[in-house]
Amino acid sequence: MPLVLGAALTVLGGARLVLFSPRILWVRSIAGSISLVCTFFALTVLPPSHVFTLTSTFPIWVALLSWPLYQERPSRQVWLSVFSSVAGIAIMELSAAPLADAGTAAFPHWLAILCTLIAAVSTAVAMLGLHQLRHIHPWAIVAHFSGVALLFSLASLLLGSRSDTASASPQIETLLLLLAVGLTATVGQLFLTKAFTTGPPTKIAVVNLMQVVFALLLDVLLWERRFNIPTLAGMILVMTPTAWLMATQTRIED
Repeated sequence: MPLVLGAALTVLGGARLVLFSPRILWVRSIAGSISLVCTFFALTVLPPSHVFTLTSTFPIWVALLSWPLYQERPSRQVWLSVFSSVAGIAIMELSAAPLADAGTAAFPHWLAILCTLIAAVSTAVAMLGLHQLRHIHPWAIVAHFSGVALLFSLASLLLGSRSDTASASPQIETLLLLLAVGLTATVGQLFLTKAFTTGPPTKIAVVNLMQVVFALLLDVLLWERRFNIPTLAGMILVMTPTAWLMATQTRIED
């Protein structure tokens, strides 16, 4: 759905679809696709608030990757944020391991955590790539990413299908939920792409932390999960330095 809608909006908006160039567009799409697959896998094991707390560390990776890419040496704020996030992740996951969904015990808890960190690094690469694609229409970028993400998703489906579910017919509720995911994913990608192609990644990235708040509310209100004090303290240790870092980070120049 994001591919079809993104391509249609690109054509209807008078923009040109892009495919093979520039190379940074492929870097952005591949990195974003890796992040997408890792995030969806992690969501089958960990509560959403945990997944989005861990993936919210991507602004720190943006700052660290700016060292080799933009010759911006990490400041003390960056290193403090790194150490605080590592400590927060350790406290949060060690105290919250029992919260992992019992129905997905076939997947190790540690592997899901690793996937979220891979997703965070991949997202940082994708966001830095977006900042260099300001000359390409946002809808064209979304269409390209959606096409590459479709290939990654199909590969994941073929490699990860289990014999007990591969032949199962989807229920109408499942199809409606997938429809909602496709629509909201398209809207989200359009706004995200527009933001990161027109503004500095380190300033915009702090807004991404709001998804942790939304996920935490969903965990509590929709799935009736309960979080202990160490888990919440770990979340704060991850998010607070990241927000502080991003609020004070200087603009990344091309």
